[in-house]
Formats: sequence, C-alpha cells, structure tokens
Amino acid sequence: MKGIRPGPLTEARRVELPAMIKDRKRQGTGMQIKFKGRGASSNRSSRYLNLQTESVPFDRVAERAAESCKGPATSVTWESPRKAITRNNSPDVPFDRSVNPYQGCEHGCCYCYARPTHAYSGLSPGLDFETRLFARKEIDRLLATELAHGAYQPAPIALGANTDPYQPIERRLGLTRAILKVLQDFGHPVMIVTKSALVERDLDLLAPMARRGLAQVTLSVTTLDPLLARQLEPRAPNPNRRLGAISALSAQGIPTGVMFAPAIPGLNDHELESVVEACRDAGASSAGYVMLRLPGEVNDLFREWLARTVPQRAERIMNLIRD
Repeated sequence: MKGIRPGPLTEARRVELPAMIKDRKRQGTGMQIKFKGRGASSNRSSRYLNLQTESVPFDRVAERAAESCKGPATSVTWESPRKAITRNNSPDVPFDRSVNPYQGCEHGCCYCYARPTHAYSGLSPGLDFETRLFARKEIDRLLATELAHGAYQPAPIALGANTDPYQPIERRLGLTRAILKVLQDFGHPVMIVTKSALVERDLDLLAPMARRGLAQVTLSVTTLDPLLARQLEPRAPNPNRRLGAISALSAQGIPTGVMFAPAIPGLNDHELESVVEACRDAGASSAGYVMLRLPGEVNDLFREWLARTVPQRAERIMNLIRD
C-alpha cells in the first residue's frame, strides 16, 4: 500500500489506517485483518447484493499496522418482529419451534452455521455477523400472546437455536431472561443450547422449571484447550467456565448435557472423549456431537480462519473434511 514504510506505528498512522481500509473497500477489495476478539478476518459481501467485493493480498507492513488498530465496535439495532416463535418442519431438526431473541452473535465463532443469515439483510456473514447485531423488541410480549392463543398446542421451545441466547449483549438487554419468565408463567417446556456461563444468572428461573420437568440446558464445549477455544470462539467463555456452569446447573437439579460441536477433523476431533469425560465429571447427564458444517459463505470464512490460524495444517484439515 503506497505511502506506508516499515517502522514504528505512529499515532498519525493509527488515525490514517481506518480511512485507508475504507478506501480499499470502496475500490472493490476487502482486507483480511485479524482484529482482537473477532473471529472473521474479512467482511464478505452478502450474496444478494448486485455489487460484490473481493479480497486481495497486501503488504505485511500495512497488515501489521492494521492489526494494531482497534477493531469494529459492536452495534445493536432493534427490530419489531410480528411473531416470536419460528417454526420448522425439517426431519433433521429435533424440534419444530424456536425463539431467537437475537440475530447475529458477538461470540464470533469462525465456524457458525448461522452466519449466512446476515446476508438476508444485505450484511456480511463475516465481521458484520459478529459486530452488527439485531435485538427483537418486546419479544416476551409477543411470545405471551402466541402462547395464550386458543389454537396453540404446547411442545418444547428451543431457545436460541440460531444464535446464542446468552451472548454478551444479553447481560445488558435481558431478552432471554424475559422470555424465560413468560415460559415459566405459562408452564411451558424449554430447551436451551448455549456456550455461555451467563446461563447461571437464570438459575432462579430454571431450577423451579426443571423441578416441574419444564427445562433442560445443553452447554456447547468444543475443546478443553484454552488457546484453541479463544481462537475458535473469541468472545465466548473459556472451557473451565463452561464446565463450572455445568456443575452449577446440575447441582440445582437441572438436566444438563454437553454438545461437542462442531467436531472438526484434524483440529479438535481427537478431544471428543476427553471433553465428554470432563463434562460428565462436572455433572452432565447426556452428550451429543455435531460434525462441522460449512454452508454458503461459511466455507470461505472458515478457510480464511484456517489459513490465518493453523496455516501448516489448513489443507490437511480441509482434505479430512472433504473425506
């Protein structure tokens, strides 16, 4: 990139760099930058846009300067949905209804199968997915209205089947807790899958529901290696915190399971037995696994992550996935 020479990064360069990145994107190219606490390294265009951007190589000096800059901040946009409950009739999904208080997820997991949903809004499944989030306004009121309808037939609701209901913004917005209060009032069963220890906050709701057979929680534990966990899931709690959440939930009599997801050949699949054993010792009473899926744009985003994080093993891992 012209105008940048090797040497210490000055304050002037820190101010100048975001404008250069913006200018490079305006020219139709994207820069793959590893920002601290973010999983994606690019902002690939929505497949539904007429104009597409494409990443191109750039010099290491610019890359080093970019990496020292503060990454994109998280923003939240309020949506006004018409319904709270999302239904599906897929034979591959073990539930027919779910509630998702958020779209996008700040955990930033590089492999997340939900990333392509951001393309429906004209946003990128890359950095946009983990920085430009949507929260569903009055989703608890909408849920209460639907549950009270005379034609409604109860069945377990999956909470956060698309993105994590206990991602960091839940600490501030509390939409998941509001949903649980409605489900408790209606005596309605709920199934929660999360990788966040924030679920412990709602023990006062989940424990009484579990005593009535209305609640179960599954913690997603992908690895026991703290470094790999930080690379795979940069803003999710570390593995020990998740094991602690399993212990806290099971101690309150809440049926608690572990989901080894995703199993990535050549990267974390060798840990399956040790993860299940550690979770069993923490109090988990059930276990399952899901193989890595790379739908739509996730394939290219995951390849970028491999090339940046484990370049020596990237091609071998992709070959094992293809096999």
